[in-house]
Amino acid sequence: MWADVVCAWAYIGKRRLAAALEEAAILLEKRDGEPVEVVWRPFRIDPTAPAEAEPLEEALRDPVTDTALQGCAPGTTVAENHARVSEIAAAEGLGPRWGAAWRASSHDAHRLIALAYEQGGAALQDAVLEGVLRAHFVEQRDISRTETLREIASTAGFAEGARLLDEGGAEEYVRETLLRGKAIGVTTSPTLVIGGEALAGAHAPEVIARFVARAAAEPRRELPAEVERLRLAEALLDKGDPLGCLTLLGALMEEYPEERSVRMLAARAHFHSAQLSRARGELETLVAQNPDDAYARLLLGRTLERQGAKEEATPHLRIAAAMNPEYGTAGGPAPA
Repeated sequence: MWADVVCAWAYIGKRRLAAALEEAAILLEKRDGEPVEVVWRPFRIDPTAPAEAEPLEEALRDPVTDTALQGCAPGTTVAENHARVSEIAAAEGLGPRWGAAWRASSHDAHRLIALAYEQGGAALQDAVLEGVLRAHFVEQRDISRTETLREIASTAGFAEGARLLDEGGAEEYVRETLLRGKAIGVTTSPTLVIGGEALAGAHAPEVIARFVARAAAEPRRELPAEVERLRLAEALLDKGDPLGCLTLLGALMEEYPEERSVRMLAARAHFHSAQLSRARGELETLVAQNPDDAYARLLLGRTLERQGAKEEATPHLRIAAAMNPEYGTAGGPAPA
């Protein structure tokens, strides 16, 4: 489940998912030797939230904040969403007192939730998540404060959580997992993902149950971790996030520095993020290794053009066009 702890629908979705799993006995049976398990992944509906929390009522007067928070309920204003969700929350037993009081960054809360899963599995993660959600929406506490998170962790039986937070635990994991969510197309909170199937929104338990039953029955082919990472990085580039692509590629570039597919994707990402010197270095090596790679020639030529080295670019562009005529039409296509 990809969700943000400052999204009220995430709390409602948590309750509805639990109800769906209780109602559908088939979901509790073992599949392929593994029990059904719910794992919570980070999503940010308001990535611009300040490190130091501010009163939510005051923040909502800012139209920029209103727009950012619509990631929790696309198609509605924050005021409309608040009125609707308050009624539903009461029906789900989350009231009677309900409503966040703070616009708070959820980054450290996501780190704590991730650490809970890493240290104690799904059960501990669920307890910590419940504590964070209750603190934010029912107790109206500031979940960006270290002291608040420390108390939540202790109450959930995760005493070492505060120490791990102080040591920077799960910092890289959260930042990378946010990119993974973006790569697979998660755009709202909550979104339930099973294999390659996704269900966006806090649907009724019976809808969730049917989705889980159907998705769980589909055959799953696990990709090698490095192949999955490469595909996710490429997806980020396709979505216009070359820097995110490079972030996911980092581990592959260290482990497989000579792998051509990794280096080509890195060169593309450097080109599209205007890191032209790095793109040129990679592409010159790739062309030297494989002179008949038309696309590498095209991209090197375009890189040299953007650097103002037109004379150096021309031979590469001519060779690329000779090998692939499409690259020579009307200046050639823009490199993808």
